[in-house]
Parts: sequence; structure tokens; C-alpha cells
Amino acid sequence: MKLYVFMITAFLSTPSFGADISIEMLNKDANGNKMVYSQEVAKIDVGETITWLPASKGHNVEIISSPNKMKFKSKNGKEVKITFDTPGIYYYWCTPHKGMGMIGLVIVGDDLSNIDGIASAKAMGKSKKKLKNLLASLN
Repeated sequence: MKLYVFMITAFLSTPSFGADISIEMLNKDANGNKMVYSQEVAKIDVGETITWLPASKGHNVEIISSPNKMKFKSKNGKEVKITFDTPGIYYYWCTPHKGMGMIGLVIVGDDLSNIDGIASAKAMGKSKKKLKNLLASLN
């Protein structure tokens, strides 16, 4: 009987794995928006990983502002994975398309404590208004 209970418990118990996510770098989304990430605001837990998948050779990921002063810039057209170990907001863009509004935010651990730093980070072209709107959506 004990073996039976153990087997059922082991079968019904699932390991606790992080909910790692993927974000596509798109020339155009289903709504017709050009030069976008498939998910503009990603919320994850500390220790989880995001994988960015390029839809074409012209896109990348460059971290612009973060709670831990992370500096990162991927090569164009390459898949990239980043594991986030520090809570806070990470602001990134596609280097060639930043002026067209191709930006995104990663919220790690529901920590918004560095929102003022993100709000004052560099943005250009359509990214200025988009960053302001994305940050407003967090409140």
C-alpha cells in the first residue's frame, strides 16, 4: 500500500520549472504593426529565461536600461537567450529599428522600483511615446 501511495504521489507531483518564454522579433505582426516584438511587456520571475527569436536577419536585442546596469547587445538575426537574476524593469530595443518604436520591457519579479530610471532612459523617434505608454500600462 505504501508503495502504491508513493507512486501516485510521485506521478501527480510535477517539478517546479520556471515559465521561460519566447519573444519573436517581427517585421510585421498580425495587426499590421511594423517592426515589433511579439510581446512588448514580458513578466517573469527571478531566474527565468527569455529567448528572442528573429523573424529575419535585421533584428536584435540591446538592453538599454536595467536595475543591475546590464549591458547587452546581440548580433542581428541571431537567436538570443537571457536569464534574469535581478528583479526590476529591463528596457530593450532592436538597434536598427529603435526609432520605429521596436522596444520592449521585461518585468522581473513584479519589481517596479527602477521605473524612474527606465522613464528617463534614452529613447528616440516613435520609441519615446511608446516607452511612455508601456510604462503607464504598468501602473
